[in-house]
Amino acid sequence: MSGRILIVDDMATNRIVYRARLAAAYYEPILAVDGESCLTLAVELRPDLILLDLSLPDISGHEVLRRLRGDLRTRDIPVIVLTAARDSETRLAAFSAGADDVIVKPASDQVLLARVRNLLRARAEIAYSEGGELQPAGMAEAALAYEPCATVAVVTGQAEAARRLQRDLSGQLRDRLVILSRAQALAEASTAGRGEGVPDVFIIHDEDADAAASLRLVSELKSHQATRHSAVCVVGRAAEGEEAAIAFDLGADDVVAPHVTATELALRTRSLLRRKRQGDRRRARIEDNLRLALVDPLTGLYNRRHAAQQLPLIAARALEEGRDFAVMVVDLDRFKTVNDQHGHAAGDAVLVEVARRLRANLREGDLLARIGGEEFLAVLPHSSTPEARLVAERLCEAIDERAIRLATGQSLKVTVSIGVAVSALEGGAGVSVDRLVEQADLALLESKGAGRNQVTYRLSAA
Repeated sequence: MSGRILIVDDMATNRIVYRARLAAAYYEPILAVDGESCLTLAVELRPDLILLDLSLPDISGHEVLRRLRGDLRTRDIPVIVLTAARDSETRLAAFSAGADDVIVKPASDQVLLARVRNLLRARAEIAYSEGGELQPAGMAEAALAYEPCATVAVVTGQAEAARRLQRDLSGQLRDRLVILSRAQALAEASTAGRGEGVPDVFIIHDEDADAAASLRLVSELKSHQATRHSAVCVVGRAAEGEEAAIAFDLGADDVVAPHVTATELALRTRSLLRRKRQGDRRRARIEDNLRLALVDPLTGLYNRRHAAQQLPLIAARALEEGRDFAVMVVDLDRFKTVNDQHGHAAGDAVLVEVARRLRANLREGDLLARIGGEEFLAVLPHSSTPEARLVAERLCEAIDERAIRLATGQSLKVTVSIGVAVSALEGGAGVSVDRLVEQADLALLESKGAGRNQVTYRLSAA
């Protein structure tokens, strides 16, 4: 896994050691000797991750963290704090300032590299758009002023530990806390759908249990559709030594030693929730962009691009099943007059209502797309000529039978002309979809020439 990593340490020996470790793992190390250099390089080079020592000659590492998190250009860069201090106050201050993790030096190579891989993997999943580019500087999404209440699940088989964790965390988190057994957590992972209603964070507390059981649960939660975007934190023996590195590589978002304080665990949980919500928002935005790329924004129908992708698939399926299918080109009659006489707002209203009526008179499995200004394409799988005839005439009637009422109170009478072409399988051969659409277009022209508001049919043989 490649990535650009900024190493911030005032000790030359430390910088050299970390650079060698990261370069050996095929990362691109960048070096900074103080806090101001870190802040400048973070803005200019946009590293994928920062390794930050807290003891810096100019400003404290905590202040560097606060500035990184306060800048829209750098606030989403993962930061691992490296410190020689072992006291809980230093760790809590670092998490409060925005650290993603705090690792005590000297750091285990295995654990450090596993944590780096883990954070870079999470960043690659949520921080890159469809084209693979980060958002331009200054265009980062602002944090929401209000975040909804989340659900945090504590997974443990020990009732006493469950009660203690619930009591300790409930005073520090405003989120809903639930206690689950391992079996109940696995049931959540098997929930159908895309994760609605499942916990936002799973805290797997293994107490004195077998660490391998916790690692197996991490793997299960991260491999199921319902829970793969939930954050997972492992607390206990599975967070120590070699098991910690394995937990990170299996997908755990955080690992915590057995005797963590409730305050630190709450801070870590808030950090996990922040990253999880950030990922949810970005995934939703990407899904919206993908949807808009295939959907006409005015009518809500599919667009020409989607229709062009689906037609060959429908034709191939028809050939495989030995069944005909129909293609219809539907065009509004004298639509230019509507725009000229009543304005484009009225024209848009007409298009929206015509699209609604067309959709209402087609089957659920039929394809309907807006392929031009006032032109629509309907594809009817499993439809012979008699079936297509009934549908086409029903569409004409649905548009003609009732005037369209505008927001101004006016009513407009509109009609459509339709050209229909039906595939005809002869000798087991399929018809070209381009030819089928061409035949439907020619039939549409015949409908227009014959006086409009009518249907013309063509049988298109291979």
